[in-house]
Amino acid sequence: MKERLLTRSYIFILAANFLLFFGFWILIPVLPFYLQETYKCPAAMLGAILSCYTVSGLCVRPFSGYLMDKFPRKPIYIFCYFICASIFLGYMAAGVLTWFIVLRALHGVAFSSVTVGGNTLCVDITPSSRRGEALGYYGLTNNIAMALGPMTGLFMHDHVTYNGIFLTGMAFSVAGLLFALGVKARVPESVKARQLERQQTGCDPVAQKRKLSLDRFILIKGIPVSIALLMLSIPYGATTNFVAVYAREIHLDVPSGFFFTLMALGMGASRLVAGKKVDQGYITQCIHFGLYPVVAAFFILSMCRFIAPCSMAAAETMFFIVPLLLGIGFGVIFPAMNTLYINLAPNNQRATATSTYLTAWDVGIGIGIATSGVIAQHFTFYMVYLVGSLLCFVSMMYFNIKVTPHYNRNKLR
Repeated sequence: MKERLLTRSYIFILAANFLLFFGFWILIPVLPFYLQETYKCPAAMLGAILSCYTVSGLCVRPFSGYLMDKFPRKPIYIFCYFICASIFLGYMAAGVLTWFIVLRALHGVAFSSVTVGGNTLCVDITPSSRRGEALGYYGLTNNIAMALGPMTGLFMHDHVTYNGIFLTGMAFSVAGLLFALGVKARVPESVKARQLERQQTGCDPVAQKRKLSLDRFILIKGIPVSIALLMLSIPYGATTNFVAVYAREIHLDVPSGFFFTLMALGMGASRLVAGKKVDQGYITQCIHFGLYPVVAAFFILSMCRFIAPCSMAAAETMFFIVPLLLGIGFGVIFPAMNTLYINLAPNNQRATATSTYLTAWDVGIGIGIATSGVIAQHFTFYMVYLVGSLLCFVSMMYFNIKVTPHYNRNKLR
């Protein structure tokens, strides 16, 4: 008999995650318009202002993993969730651009921490025999939010005020916070060990061991797989931010928002299957399989530039095949990769493992955003995706040759 997965706490953590990300994605396509129309922000400054969110999140993520391994996770998770919900009021009250930048950076700190906490709590409250399936469904809530949020935000931009959009985002976040409060979290093993040692010795082991080392913030055994993951996320970051610009550059008259909907559908469908395969032990095999459509997708995307002058219909068809391939590939890779990190870490470093996984992904996305403009300035955007395809191929070879043997030698479960 399979252990029960759909418990009350698991359903609540799914709802909390969906509502958090839905509120997040509502704002993403709207904020550039808000900055230009409210603060008269120059176009050249938009990227720098909006990127402060990512930078602040990256700076705090390793520390949030460490804190959630050393102290009860749920109070930290709830506090950061509360900050995320409250920031929407701050956006409405900010009277000058400087305050908006400060609030956006604070939002990045809180959001990066709450994503580490939510992912780790999901692992804590689900049976280990169905962990891959649980993470697959958990990630699916992100994909659904990604499919619905941007469309909702852009629709609201045409019909309601910015304050109405902020209030809507806050309402969804507050609803998610209520679900998060209903999650019954287990006490981490590391916290239990500290409590037991305090009872036996009468002193706090944390106070005695003040020396910090790198492995308290980063999962050292996860560094090889982080290199492979980083190479995958570089072209992913370039795609999510610049695919609409690329479509316009090669004169494709297509609804670019539909690109992300198809990607979310591909991810959702593949996650449902991949999670079960991960639980059957096919972790590295799932990642191997998922890499093939990803490599093909970025190559096909780059070739659209050469097909468009010959046949616009063929180029449009290729353009919309790409998100399906990306969705299928990454939908298979994500739950397997997350489980791989968890399996490399002892139980008292689950949050650190999750933090390392998410940090590697975010660093690659940041590099992809930063370098895409430079490459496109010299070669146009087709070269961005051609280089991305090559990077994914290198990542696939590196994963097969280096990461897979490393994982098989060092996995703990």
